[in-house]
Amino acid sequence: MKRLVLIALLIGFILPITAQDPAQLDEVVVKAMNYKYLSAVENSKAPVPIWNLEKEAAMFDVTASDVYLDNFNTYQVTFRVPRGVIVAAYDQDGEIIKTIERFKNFQMPDEVRLAIKEQYPGWEVVKDVFFVSYSEKKGAKKLYKVKLEKGDEIMRVKIDAKGNFL
Repeated sequence: MKRLVLIALLIGFILPITAQDPAQLDEVVVKAMNYKYLSAVENSKAPVPIWNLEKEAAMFDVTASDVYLDNFNTYQVTFRVPRGVIVAAYDQDGEIIKTIERFKNFQMPDEVRLAIKEQYPGWEVVKDVFFVSYSEKKGAKKLYKVKLEKGDEIMRVKIDAKGNFL
């Protein structure tokens, strides 16, 4: 038993010494792409498909695209998920200038749902559309257009992401 433990320890010390073969790795370049856009539209309570699409738009490198040419000032790129779309405008350096985003029937944040429930008790949300408009100069504006129903009555309301009615 002692021999077995001694052999295992000896192998444990010898193997790492012989396994260290230094290798040259290629240079890695890390770029912080469109961090202003991501921080402006960031919403930790956003559904995963929305957040993933916004990250994809932020990380897209237009300068590495096949259609990229130095003599164009802006590029328009569309990103889609089944119930949403982002249309992003990039400058020649790959920075997002502005976006228009539209998402249908995703779960609304608690602030929005509670504000609707408080303001319109007994009404049911039958349809909602989430809009985000981002501009490099103005930041992000988030808006929900909600269709409410109570019996035969139908009402449409606009509300921001913080639960304020417009």
